[in-house]
Amino acid sequence: MDEYQVKEIKEAINAADEALFHLRNASRELDKARGWGIWDIIGGGLLTNLIKHGKMRDAEYEIGCAKNALARFDKELRDVAGYSSVHIDSFLTFADFFFDGLIADILVQSNIRDAMDQCRYAIRDVERVRADLVAKLGGYA
Repeated sequence: MDEYQVKEIKEAINAADEALFHLRNASRELDKARGWGIWDIIGGGLLTNLIKHGKMRDAEYEIGCAKNALARFDKELRDVAGYSSVHIDSFLTFADFFFDGLIADILVQSNIRDAMDQCRYAIRDVERVRADLVAKLGGYA
């Protein structure tokens, strides 16, 4: 493996690490929002609702950061021989509309669960590709 390819693999690994950081943060914030949402459904008041929406905003921010990081990962991955895409399009599209038009608390809970699932899937896929990239480096790390 030549020096250029080693450099490209390391750049892709760094981009994967950044994407995983934001995906994990988004997942944590979604979990917090889900917890506050449950309290909101069973009788929480204004404060509970405000906290829940604050956690949702935090998750939305992290999803936006994850979207950018996944796009960078996709770009860096295309520079590595044998890869064409990380196949993140469905997550990127999902991130675009996730927080649009949330009205009913139960619908919010459903969307939060869906978002948590999407984060888990994205984390799994990025971790799998990252592990493959690390294995490609072998002794070049």
